[in-house]
Amino acid sequence: MAKENKTQENNGQKIQTKYERKIEERKKREEKDKRDAKLMRIGVIAACFLIAAAIVGSVAASALRKKAATSDAYITIGSHSVTKLEFDYYYYLMKNNYMMTYGSLLSYMGVDATQNLEDQQYSGEMTYKDLFEQLAVEQIRQTKALADDAAANNFVYDDTEDYAAILNEVEVNAEAAGTTVNNYYKLSYGEYATEKNLESFAKEGLLAGKYYEYLIEQNAPEEQEIKDYYAENVLNYDRVDYHSFAFEAETGDEASEEDEASQEDAASQEDVEKAMEDARKKADAMKKAREEGKGFQELCLENASEENKAMYEDGETDASLREGAYHSSIPSVMADWLYEDGRGEGDLAVLKDADSNQYYVVEFVKRYYDEADDENISNTISSERVLEYIENIMESYTVTDQKGKLKYLTIEDAVES
Repeated sequence: MAKENKTQENNGQKIQTKYERKIEERKKREEKDKRDAKLMRIGVIAACFLIAAAIVGSVAASALRKKAATSDAYITIGSHSVTKLEFDYYYYLMKNNYMMTYGSLLSYMGVDATQNLEDQQYSGEMTYKDLFEQLAVEQIRQTKALADDAAANNFVYDDTEDYAAILNEVEVNAEAAGTTVNNYYKLSYGEYATEKNLESFAKEGLLAGKYYEYLIEQNAPEEQEIKDYYAENVLNYDRVDYHSFAFEAETGDEASEEDEASQEDAASQEDVEKAMEDARKKADAMKKAREEGKGFQELCLENASEENKAMYEDGETDASLREGAYHSSIPSVMADWLYEDGRGEGDLAVLKDADSNQYYVVEFVKRYYDEADDENISNTISSERVLEYIENIMESYTVTDQKGKLKYLTIEDAVES
C-alpha cells in the first residue's frame, strides 16, 4: 500500500498523464504561434510603412524635380531666367530640326546610327549634345532679343491662327506616331512638357518670327540699290542656257577592293592618259559633227552608253539642254568658259576636266539676267541688314550658366583662351 502511494505522489507534485502532456504541449505551440503571428504582423506593418515612405519620398522627389524644372532658373540669358522646361523645349526643337535636315546624311558624316547620337563626337571636344545645347541657347537669345525689341517698338500681332496651326500639327504628328497628344509632347520636348506649359514659349517664338518678317519688310532696298548690288555680283545672278555631253575616260579596269576611291590603284597613269586621249578624240569628233550641222541631242544619242541612251531618245525633251543655270551650280571647267565675256550663241568647245577624268562637249545658248531675281537680291540685302541689327541687340543677352551644365561654354572658353 505504501508502495502504491509512493507511485501516485512525488514530493507533493502531481504526475501528468500522457494525454495531459499532449494538451500542454499543444497550448505551448499555440502560444508560440500567436507570438510569431504578432511579430509577423508588426514586421508587415513596418515594411508597409517603409514602402509607403519610399513611395511618398519618390513622389515628393519627383514633384521637387518637376517644380525645379518648371520654375527654377536653369540658365540666365540677359535679364531672362530660363527654366529647364524652356531650355528643353528649344533643345529638342534644334535637335529635331537638325535631324530633319541632316538625318539622311548622318551616316556619311561618320555617325553610328545604332548608337545614341547625343553621345557621339560632333567636332573636336564637342559632342552632338553640346552642339544641340549651343544651338538651343543661341535660338533662345535671338528669340528673347526679338520679342523684347518687338515690345519696345509696340509691335503687336494676333497669333491665334498660327498657334492653332501648331496645335493641329502636334495632333497630326501624334496620330502618325501612334501615341497620345500628351505623350507626344513629352517625347518631343522633354518629360515635363505639356500643351499648357509650352504655350508661352511657342507664342513667343511666333512673335519673334513675325517681328523678323516685319524687320525684313522695313529694311527692303530701293530699286537702284538692287541694280547696284547686281552690278557688284553679276556672276551670282546671271544665268545661262547651254548643251553639254561628257566623255569619260575608260580604262577598262575596276578599282581594287582595298581602295576603290583611288583610280591609280586600278590603272597605271599611262592607262589613264591613254583613256583621256581616247575621250578627247571622241569629244573632238562630236564637236566637228555638230559644226557640220548634226543636232546636239542626236549626237548625244550616238555617243551615249547603252544604259544612258533612253534619256536622249525622248523627242519631247532635250536631255542635253540645261536652262537657267547659275554660275555656282555648273562644274567650274564649264562655268569659266560659259561666262567669258564675248561668248555668243552657238559657240562650241571641248573642255578637259582633269579632276573627273573626262572631257565635255559644250555649246553655249545664251546668258541673261532674270528679273525674278530682283526679289532674291532684295531679300539678300534686307536679310544682311536685319542680321546685323539682330546681332547688335543680342549683345546684351549674355549667357549665365548657374548650374554649370553647358559644357560647350567651357570648350569655347578653352579655345578662346
